[in-house]
This record gives sequence, structure tokens and C-alpha cells, in this order.
Amino acid sequence: MNLRVDELLDAAKTKTGLAEFGDEWFVEPLRHLVHALDTEARLSPTGLELTRRRLVALLADRLRLRALQRAHPQIRDLDVRVAAEICGLPRTGSTLLHRLLAASPQLTSTLSWETSYPIPFPGEGPDAAERKHRARERARLFLELSPGFGDIHTISWDDAEEDVILVDRSFLSMSFESFYRVPSYGAYLRAADQTPAYRELREWLQVLRWQDPSRAGRRWVLKSPHHLTAAGTVLDTFAGCRIVMTHRSPVRAVPSYASMVASMSAQYSEHVDPVAIGRYWSVRFAETLRAFDSVRRQRPDRFVDVRFDAMLHDPPAQALKVLCALGLVPGGADELAFQRYLVRNRAERHGTHSYAPEDFGLSAAQLERDFSFYIKDYL
Repeated sequence: MNLRVDELLDAAKTKTGLAEFGDEWFVEPLRHLVHALDTEARLSPTGLELTRRRLVALLADRLRLRALQRAHPQIRDLDVRVAAEICGLPRTGSTLLHRLLAASPQLTSTLSWETSYPIPFPGEGPDAAERKHRARERARLFLELSPGFGDIHTISWDDAEEDVILVDRSFLSMSFESFYRVPSYGAYLRAADQTPAYRELREWLQVLRWQDPSRAGRRWVLKSPHHLTAAGTVLDTFAGCRIVMTHRSPVRAVPSYASMVASMSAQYSEHVDPVAIGRYWSVRFAETLRAFDSVRRQRPDRFVDVRFDAMLHDPPAQALKVLCALGLVPGGADELAFQRYLVRNRAERHGTHSYAPEDFGLSAAQLERDFSFYIKDYL
């Protein structure tokens, strides 16, 4: 049994009792994604059902977003100012930097439970109790399906999380490549104009700001490696936004991410090929970084660099450095928030993440050669 776009759209309408998607530009990327899932991903029966539920849920949220905007038109007028999008290759210290900066009382960020359930359920109070409960259960189930994932990446249902999970609802997102083997979709994503997706990201941030008045006056700090694929669009969409790029040797970062992808893909496919995963992401990231570098050279004043070894040595110092680069004045409240987060982070971490390039059909020499243009300029 295959996924069918029309059936997914109808299922979302039935689930919500709503029918207005608004501008249906998103149907084209959804069709490319569904075709790749049907023909390339080799979904298991469980993976197919989980994927169908996920796609219907994303479509249902699109319907709920439009209904919420119609009921509360003032949401569209709310000011959203993004101070920074943190990006870089995955596994380069960006999560730690993001969560440190999100702890600052001067900034705000997307929280994990919000990215999973951004719109209040009917009758739900401002404490969002039901959504938080579901987010906890979702995190628990994810770790049951991928028991080794917690050793790779700290899962926390109530911590700062990547805004790309909101972008998933536009069906132009690197998330899908990371959970499934869908190379034709990856090629489509690299060539697509992501402007509509980032326009909708702004709308999702407005919805989160509307629900939490304490965010008034605070700028957003966001994060995802996905933004490497659309750096120019990020800068065009969010005036004044800086891109904070984290740097680590691809010899370490690429195999580390391949290990993460292999762990996630095993939830959905009975056939996970570590060598194919490693080689795909090695080529994918080299292409992405070359395109990213051309954008950076055109607008160098919009970028801030943070190196992985510096993050490991003194995380608060790097976070303070970024605050200054964003035009903020760090104070004692920021330093205290950073220290408190580090205590929490140490308590939540467990296990070790072991991997080697050869596990994924790669070698250190090949990675150094293929990424020499990046290593020469940034490491």
C-alpha cells in the first residue's frame, strides 16, 4: 500500500473538521516527498503507518493554523524579530550553543513541545498541559524506537529545539532526508525556492508569540542545519538576523551525522544501508557548503563563527561572544542562566557515541579531500 497525496489531504480534513488550507503551494513539495517515500524509502509496514500518521498530523496543523489566523487576525500583525539562526554541519556543537543562548533572559526560542504541538487543543488552558503531556510521551516513544539515539543527541521535551520541525509543515525540510532515504526529494529540495516555507516559519513564530506574552520585546534565537540550504532566504526573510555558524572538522561531523541518520531511519525502514547513508551525506554536505559559501561571501557582515573546540573548552564564553555579536549587552543574569543550563545538561547526558568513517563507507583522507575548500577557510 502506497501513500497518496489526495488521501492524506482528505484524512487531515476529516481529523480536524476543517477544509481551508489557504494557499496550496505546499502540495507540490508534498507530492515530491510522497513519491520519494513510495519509491525509494523502502518503508516497513510500521514505518509506513508511522509516516502516514505524521504527514496527516502536519497537514492537520496547516488547517488549524489557518483557522486560528481567521479567528484571531491580530496574530498576523505581531512583530517577530529573529536575532540569529544557528547553523553549520550537524554534530558541530550547535545544539549546546542554541540551548545556552535560549536560556538567556534577553532571548527566546522554539521549545520542543511547541514545535511538536504549536497550536492549542480545543479547551486547553494557557498552561498547555495536554500538549506538554503528549510531548513527553512522544519523546519517550521515540527513545523506545531508537534506544541508542539518546547517546547521540540529548532528547528533552521541554528544552529549546530546532525550528525546522515547524518548517516540516511546509514539506520543504531536511528532516525528511534525515529520517528516510529519499535522494530524489533531496535533489528537489536543493533546487526549490524555499521563500514560502520561511514566510510560514514567521507565521508559526507569530502563533507562539501570541500564546506567550512574556516573549514580547525578546528576539528569537533559532537553530537547524537545514538553514544551510537556504541561507540567503533566511537573511531576506528576517531583517537584521545574523547566521551563527558552528564549525567542526567534517572528518568527525559527517560520520557522526551518518550514525544519527542510521539510528533514525531504522524506525521506518527494514533496510538501512550505513554505507549508502554515509556517502549520501558526504556528497550532500559538500554541495550544501559550497552553495552556502557563495551566499556568505556576498553578505559577510551577517555571519558569526563559533568553533567546536572552543565550545567544548568554554561554552559560556562562546555564548557571551555571540550575545555581543548580536548587539546585546551580557550581564550577570545571562551568565547565571548559562551555568544553570550546563548543570542541567550534564545531568541529562548519558552514554557515549562511538563511530568511525569506515562504518559508513568513508575515510578520513577522502573527507579531508572533499571538504578541503571548507577546512582551508574555516578550520
